[in-house]
Amino acid sequence: MRDRLIVALDVPTLADAEKVVGDVGDAVSFYKIGYQLVFAGGLGFARELAAEGKKVFLDMKLLDIDNTVAKGVENIARMGMSMLTLHAYPKAMRAAVSAAEGSGLCLLGVTVLTSMDEHDLVEAGYEYDPHTLVLRRAEQALDAGMGGIVCSADEAAAVRKVVGPDLAVVTPGIRPTGSAHGDQKRVVTPADGIRSGASHLVVGRPVVAAPDPRAAALSIIEEMKRA
Repeated sequence: MRDRLIVALDVPTLADAEKVVGDVGDAVSFYKIGYQLVFAGGLGFARELAAEGKKVFLDMKLLDIDNTVAKGVENIARMGMSMLTLHAYPKAMRAAVSAAEGSGLCLLGVTVLTSMDEHDLVEAGYEYDPHTLVLRRAEQALDAGMGGIVCSADEAAAVRKVVGPDLAVVTPGIRPTGSAHGDQKRVVTPADGIRSGASHLVVGRPVVAAPDPRAAALSIIEEMKRA
């Protein structure tokens, strides 16, 4: 379970990120780096973590014309990253899969953000409810040859049926029992995430904002084991 918990380094500075990693120690081997830290010098830190033997999930949610996506993926693969997100648009996914071939980089298709509910999708112009759109995106990611899916644990069991046993199913929006939901609208506990068929759980604030991040991470891992 230690390798299935991904701690999200959603912090404002490199010093904050370094402190979290130091405080967590060997309790966790996998970290997510997204926009906030990337734009504070986080790409260099991502390389350092990978060089130290940590796994890094680079959460960039790429979406652009095919050539731009492909060239970006080629460079990210050279950085030694373990996972990379793209928005699950078929053309972008196919371009990324071709660019990452042979690299070992696991490409993840982002289906519907866990901060979005049906009202948000309607407002954005989608005709599908979140569950229907997630499953459609999962089918398209499987067809494109992606390495996995990012979805809410609410949809993880249904997604697992679509993509089969081998693809990664990565679930953000994980909150230990009693934790505040923050800006997430579709959340579950670590135990429910594992029971739903998720391969990896992404947890941010409940670890990085905890008085004792190492203890918080170990508590989540224990809850995952019990499930």
